[in-house]
Amino acid sequence: MTYSSAALLMLQQLGIPLEWVSARNLKEYGEATLLDLAERDPNGREHLLFPSAANKWRELKTAARREGIDLYIVSAFRSVQRQSEIIKRKLAAGVCIEQILTVSAPPFFSEHHTGYAVDVGTPDSPVLETEFEETAAFQWLSKSAGLFGFVMSYPMGNASGYAYEPWHWRYVGERL
Repeated sequence: MTYSSAALLMLQQLGIPLEWVSARNLKEYGEATLLDLAERDPNGREHLLFPSAANKWRELKTAARREGIDLYIVSAFRSVQRQSEIIKRKLAAGVCIEQILTVSAPPFFSEHHTGYAVDVGTPDSPVLETEFEETAAFQWLSKSAGLFGFVMSYPMGNASGYAYEPWHWRYVGERL
């Protein structure tokens, strides 16, 4: 695969060997420039998505609520700069880069850059933990998310080499 010079420089600055990225066949993503408010959390934080994804997220959330399922966005659009800060913070905390890359994409390689990805939470479940799969929210998403164009990006044994993330869903459009 061919990657942009900006992505290659970022990998170098973070100490991420290009071989790790290419061996996992990671795709480089551009940052979304057109974003819409998908949801505002109780703390006032705005979660942005590409307009079609934001619209479908709101429809999905409304449908879930009608069936007694409470969903919220933990994380949506994330800039390349923000992704870099996340990696740097983990490195500063003493986490090795190999471990970081099992749960976090390198900057330029996160689906969150596209404005199509959401990390989903539900009350009474720890956020960004595999226990999410034990919730009624996950069961509902597994059954119904495709009706709104969302798929789980990182199931167990995914080809990208990321840890299982039952909370990470990506809008792929109406083709489902």
